[in-house]
Amino acid sequence: MLRAFLRTAARAARPRTSRPAQDDDVLLDAPDDHLAPALVAAARGESAPAAALLAGTRENAEWEHRDRYATRLAAFARSRSEWLDDWRATAPDDPDALLVAARLTVERHWDSPARTELLRQIAPAVTAAAEAAGPDPVPWRTALDTARGARAGHPEFERLWAQAVRRSPHHYGCHVAALDYLAAASPGAHRECLDFAETAAQDAPEDALVRALPLRAAFICLTTSGHDAAGAHRARLDAAADRAIVLSAARPAADPWPAELRNLLAYVLVRLERHQDAAEQLRLTGPYVTSFPWGRDGDRAADDPLGRFLQVRADVRAAVASARETTGSGHPRSGHGGRVRPGDH
Repeated sequence: MLRAFLRTAARAARPRTSRPAQDDDVLLDAPDDHLAPALVAAARGESAPAAALLAGTRENAEWEHRDRYATRLAAFARSRSEWLDDWRATAPDDPDALLVAARLTVERHWDSPARTELLRQIAPAVTAAAEAAGPDPVPWRTALDTARGARAGHPEFERLWAQAVRRSPHHYGCHVAALDYLAAASPGAHRECLDFAETAAQDAPEDALVRALPLRAAFICLTTSGHDAAGAHRARLDAAADRAIVLSAARPAADPWPAELRNLLAYVLVRLERHQDAAEQLRLTGPYVTSFPWGRDGDRAADDPLGRFLQVRADVRAAVASARETTGSGHPRSGHGGRVRPGDH
């Protein structure tokens, strides 16, 4: 297990290329160049690199990086927690260790049949830790997720949400937590989810990750409704995808950082039958596959997100090839019916 992880981390650190990825090149949830050394050290029982990594994100207010790194470190600690246990024993008040530990506790409780009760029990402590974290919005994302799992009422969630946006009005992770709460509290409320996501995106800076929030709302709409319900919002779903295409184009190709955005974008584009646009996102993502969304697509996808990705990628390539043969042109058409040009989106 450890040797397999070390091989994956080493492959993730190879020089990147934008060439089409072959099946044996594909990496699932590969860490970036900053996270990989911390994970390798954690696998050896060492916490110092993880501590330095998170301290840097806190000191530099790199909240999106901090959120992602803390989540990935907590996920790793689910199977190998010795490094985190030692870190907390030697520095019990370290805000970075507390952040990872809180995330780990929530994730462990989430899979329990007694999830609601367990999360209700820890919710006060999670909130207290967030209140003690100063300007850091990331602990509030954990508090918001805890509230959702504990089935907190709207007044309590809105109180937590106000604290989160006061610290960072455009933090993507907190907005995802709020969107997921809205979807869970009001199943089928697709219009409300899209309204919330579009408003957040419109108010955010041009390069902010939260501008991709409508894409997340589109995913919710496509995966929790029938064809007719999704069709009722088709124009908004296309607009969400187009907005995300612009964000993707502004980020480097074959890079693990925008991989989740591109994997989610490819998923939504496939569901919208925009296969040429999906093929372009699959090209841009290179070898970097993410468990989300493929782990939530289909009955067996949770056990094999990589297999599901490969299947969808093969289907997309076949659809694009078929479209080329049908049109008799070397320029396949986009899902909107026009030729794909660099300025289309």
